[in-house]
Amino acid sequence: MRYRRPRDPALAARVQMFVSGSATPLKFNGDAPSALLESGDWAWHDMGTAVKPPPGAMTVWSFNGKSAKWGVGNEFTVEGEGLAATTRIIEQPKHWISASTFLASEGVQPDTIVMHVVNDSEVTLEITGLRLWLPKDNTSWQVLWPQGVSPAPASVPAKDRGFLKLKTSKLPLTYAALELQTNAGSLWAHQRIKREEFDISGGWVNKSATEEAYLRLLCHLHVNAGQIDHVSGYTDNPKLYDRYPLKLFNRLWPLEKWDTDAMLPKIHAVEFIGEPQYGGGKPVTPQQVFDMLLPYRVSRLPTSVTLSEERTWRWYAGLSDYPHYDAYRVVAPAADAWGEYDRWGGRRIRWGAPLETIGAMCRSLRELNRPMPCAYWSQGPHDGWGGGFLGGGRTRRSPTPDELRSQAMHALSSRITSLYWFNLSLSSLLRYPDTWEPMTRIGREIRMLEPFLLEGDAYQFEQRLKPDGTPDWELASIVTPDAAVLFANDTSYVADEKQNVFLFGPPRAAEFTFKLPPWIRNPVSISRMDADGLHDVKWSVQNGIATISDTRSLDAIYIAVMDDIVLSGIMQRRQGALAHEEANSIDEQSLKAIGK
Repeated sequence: MRYRRPRDPALAARVQMFVSGSATPLKFNGDAPSALLESGDWAWHDMGTAVKPPPGAMTVWSFNGKSAKWGVGNEFTVEGEGLAATTRIIEQPKHWISASTFLASEGVQPDTIVMHVVNDSEVTLEITGLRLWLPKDNTSWQVLWPQGVSPAPASVPAKDRGFLKLKTSKLPLTYAALELQTNAGSLWAHQRIKREEFDISGGWVNKSATEEAYLRLLCHLHVNAGQIDHVSGYTDNPKLYDRYPLKLFNRLWPLEKWDTDAMLPKIHAVEFIGEPQYGGGKPVTPQQVFDMLLPYRVSRLPTSVTLSEERTWRWYAGLSDYPHYDAYRVVAPAADAWGEYDRWGGRRIRWGAPLETIGAMCRSLRELNRPMPCAYWSQGPHDGWGGGFLGGGRTRRSPTPDELRSQAMHALSSRITSLYWFNLSLSSLLRYPDTWEPMTRIGREIRMLEPFLLEGDAYQFEQRLKPDGTPDWELASIVTPDAAVLFANDTSYVADEKQNVFLFGPPRAAEFTFKLPPWIRNPVSISRMDADGLHDVKWSVQNGIATISDTRSLDAIYIAVMDDIVLSGIMQRRQGALAHEEANSIDEQSLKAIGK
């Protein structure tokens, strides 16, 4: 990434301390948390919410460091009421929970946990069981009580990854500590239990949400959420809302109106702070964001924050239950300095930035907030970006269909669990109707891949260069209990000097190699998948490395499975997506009439 201002080079750590015993925090390295905020050593903390856990219970103290004094390799002392001064070392772990996802077979209360574990040590990690620590109710979310241990025998090879998938009783929508018991000691995580579903949302949908033709178009695009709460004539009109439901994604306050059994299935997440890194000219500090979201901790509603600038968003890590970001790569305001990218054979451009930096930012956000899932605002059509500030002489003020697809695919291949289009206002959609088809195809492919995107974890990433050192492909994979989803994203596009757009070349012969996870080392089949279905490809596997020979451009998705019944599920979901599109056919004439 390239920026107008230099990065702050200080790297700190985000720390969760799991504390049993009757104690509350007072000082860290001799300073109160408030002093560490003021000095710039910490970005945020939750010590102000700390309570003394009764005997047998536990609580979690969290802080996000900001200065290098709180980075890996340092030690610190912590003391509190009921806790004598104790020294702790901030260490890079050898084992960690990289993803934990809660799924519901029906309703909003999850009854399945899927966890992925990294073993960066030299010996096999043996997992024996999982214990959840839960509060007695949402109002006492800080005090966590031990539940029974669920046996979960699993082995994770040295320098590799593994998973476990557990069926549970219905879980409460609140905060929990996850204790994964292993032969190397317990691995811990603290996060909100939330039902994970892959939602596709749109920005700026509220103005036309009472128009049936517009809602049909959104449904055709597989959009099932919007950045809305109450829209008169839509959300209060059961005949219209029940036919074209959009999940709610806004402030959702006061709680008593939204945190109800009837409303919970209709809610995507709480999001109301805007872009706190900018804050309309004055940044909203990480601690202020924590304080603004704190009232929702007693509720069942997951919170989200829109981040915008990778250069400093590490300070906001861990603040919300479902972090996401917005960044667009052509003709749009941006935090990074597009003219500083030396990517185009010596030519510098101001109308675009490398499309693959979407993937770089997704990976950054994912690792900073693990094991929580993340989402992404992807660039869609937008009737509004114009004027000289964008520069560069580009006529088209929205992404081309290929530019739109590439950005979304770089995000999907990094393992996001929801995608939001910016934006889907009626005026934007009518101005760029050539984006409808690629958005429909992406939506269909998401529905085909949905179980894998939810149950999976990022496994491999590789940048492939041509012999002359220029970009060729980026390879990424998402591994799940049932499949390995293998992505190849084309980075050999050019910045066309006549149209000032990014152009992808014709399909070219390519050979892709992917490391397969331990449980899918010898697949029965590997197929290429797209919105049109499944396609045969030439493939082989040797020593856990899959080699695929194909002729492609723009992107490719491959599915490696141990049982062909998994492929049947993909095709069934495709048929369901096609039926959904047909039931919500586009009425372009009515849309144009509304637009007038």
